[in-house]
Amino acid sequence: MIMPNMHYADLKDSYLFFNIAQKTKAYLETHPGTHLYRMGIGDVSLPLCDAVIRALHEAVNDQADKALFHGYMPECGAPFLRQAIAEHYRKRGVSLSDDEVFVSSGASDELGDILDLFDRSSSALIMEPAYPAYVDANVIAGRKIVHLPAGAENHFLPEPSGDFKADIIYVCSPNNPTGAVFSREQLQRWVDFANDNGSVILFDAAYEAFIVDDSLPHSIFELPGAETCAIEICSLSKTAGFTGTRLGYTVIPKTLVRRGMCFNDMWVRNRTTKTNGVSYIIQKGGAAVFTDEGQKQIRENIAVYKNNAKTLMSVLDKLGIWYCGGKNAPYIWMKCPDGMGSWEFFDLLLNEIQVVGTPGEGFGACGEGYFRFSTFGDPEDTEKAAELLYELLRRGKV
Repeated sequence: MIMPNMHYADLKDSYLFFNIAQKTKAYLETHPGTHLYRMGIGDVSLPLCDAVIRALHEAVNDQADKALFHGYMPECGAPFLRQAIAEHYRKRGVSLSDDEVFVSSGASDELGDILDLFDRSSSALIMEPAYPAYVDANVIAGRKIVHLPAGAENHFLPEPSGDFKADIIYVCSPNNPTGAVFSREQLQRWVDFANDNGSVILFDAAYEAFIVDDSLPHSIFELPGAETCAIEICSLSKTAGFTGTRLGYTVIPKTLVRRGMCFNDMWVRNRTTKTNGVSYIIQKGGAAVFTDEGQKQIRENIAVYKNNAKTLMSVLDKLGIWYCGGKNAPYIWMKCPDGMGSWEFFDLLLNEIQVVGTPGEGFGACGEGYFRFSTFGDPEDTEKAAELLYELLRRGKV
C-alpha cells in the first residue's frame, strides 16, 4: 500500500483565507447585491504600469517572429533579467554578481521550494504572528518548528536569544501581517546570531518597496555578514502588480556555505532539475520594472497604496486605537477594540459595515486580539470603509 505523507494530517483543518472566503460567501448569499469593502487579502487593485504592458506586448510579438521566438528559457532566469535585478541591487550599494540572482514564479512558490536545500531533520524558527505558509510548508515537510511569539511589548519585532536555536530562521521585513520593520541594528543582531549558530536566514523582502524611511534596510545584504548566512526572497507581486502574472526572484550568495555545500550551486542544481524556467513574456515584462521609467511608474502606484494607509491610520489615530505598520508597509495591524477576539471583530465589521479584513488569530496564537487591514484596495472604497469604521467605533457599537 502506498504510504502518503502523513504530515498533511498535522495541518490545520482549513486555511485562513479560505475561512474568510467562506464567511463572506455566506454573507453575500443572505445579502445579495451588497457591496463589500475588501481589505483582507493582500491583492493589488491597480493595473500593471505602462512600461510593463509595452514590454509584454513586445514579447508577445517576438513569439510570432521566427527570428525572435523563444522556447525554453534558462531555468535560473533569463540573463537580461538577472542582470537587471543585480544592477538594481548594485545601485543601492549591494554588490551582487548576476548569477547570484535566480528568477522565480513568485515569492510564495519560492518560499516553499527553497526548503529543498535543507535536510528534513533541520529545525525552523518562525516569528509569530506569521504568514501561514511558513508554518504549513514546514509542517508538510515534517520539520521541527520553533515558535517565537511577538507582541506589542516588543513592537512585534522579537530579538534573538540564547534561549532558542534553529537551523532555518524566517525573517519578514516589512512584516506580513504586522507591517513592522526591523531597524538596521535589530536586523544586524539576527545576522550575527545566524552566523554564530551556523543558521540560515530566509529573508522575505516581498514588501521592501514600501519602505520610505531611509534609515531602514530594504535588503538584508545591506548588513555586514549577511552574505554568509542569508537567502533573500523577493516578489514583483506587490512591488509592481504582478499578482496575476507571477514573477519574483531569489538572491543566494556564493559565499553561503554549510558543511562544504555551496547553496548557490545547490539551487542551480535544483532549478535545472525541477523547473523549465519562467515564461519569456513574463520575464520581459519584469525587466521593464527595473528601467528608470518602470521604477518611476511603480512608485506612483505604490504611492496610491501608501495614501490608503494614511487614510486608515488617520481614523485609528482619531479613535486612539493602537496599531503598527502602515508607514513603511502595506499592512496595518490594529488591536481589536474593547478586548474583542479577532474573529469576533471580523464578524462585527462584516455584518455592520460590510468591511472585510483579516483576523489576527489566523497568523498564529499571539495574533489573537489583533486585526490586519490591507491597503491594496481601491482608494474610494478605502475612504468609505474608513468613514464607516470611524462611525461604527466612535458611537460605541462594540
